[in-house]
Amino acid sequence: MRRAPRPLLRHPTRRRSAPHRLLATGVATVAIAAALLPTLSWAHAVVFPKASTPGAYEKYVLRVPNEKAVATTRVELRVPAGVRVTSFADVPGWQLEIVMDSAKAITAAIWTGSLPPRRFVEFPFVAVNPKTDTRIEWPAYQTYADSERVEWTGPEGSKSPASVTTVATTPDAEGGVTKLLPWVAIVLSLVSLGLAMRKPEARTPA
Repeated sequence: MRRAPRPLLRHPTRRRSAPHRLLATGVATVAIAAALLPTLSWAHAVVFPKASTPGAYEKYVLRVPNEKAVATTRVELRVPAGVRVTSFADVPGWQLEIVMDSAKAITAAIWTGSLPPRRFVEFPFVAVNPKTDTRIEWPAYQTYADSERVEWTGPEGSKSPASVTTVATTPDAEGGVTKLLPWVAIVLSLVSLGLAMRKPEARTPA
């Protein structure tokens, strides 16, 4: 007498573990995408614009936030080689000292004043870009009332990076793509997370 075949037993743990793995993958993807965002431009001393063209007379702005509980009292910007600064805008409450070399070229600008906590200040200036495609790194130094001096001179991705301006013949195309990539990564990660959180369809046993 033939025995009826035993029904296949489905392992309940496996059915639950797959969505959990997908969810963990989605969360990890979101975390990685968030890490790609250019956080230095939101919280550090930054020179804008981030992209310009060779030989242009560009209006730049050094934006400095106060990230401590005491006032910022001094801000210094070093002028990179190949950049010719021509003029500065007056900033209320701040005194400007211009440093020149023996050829009367501006090599640094020093602003002294008082920037309270949770505030930022902008220092506009006009400069002539180098005539060839390059990357301009802007060394900046921020001094607080407690005598701490922060040097914004490090590489990109570091704790205190120097601001960078890309000088290229087609800065909009190059800079636009670079700025768009982190946001594309976040959108893709959110889509992945949404798919991971979808409730699996119930299967009818055969």
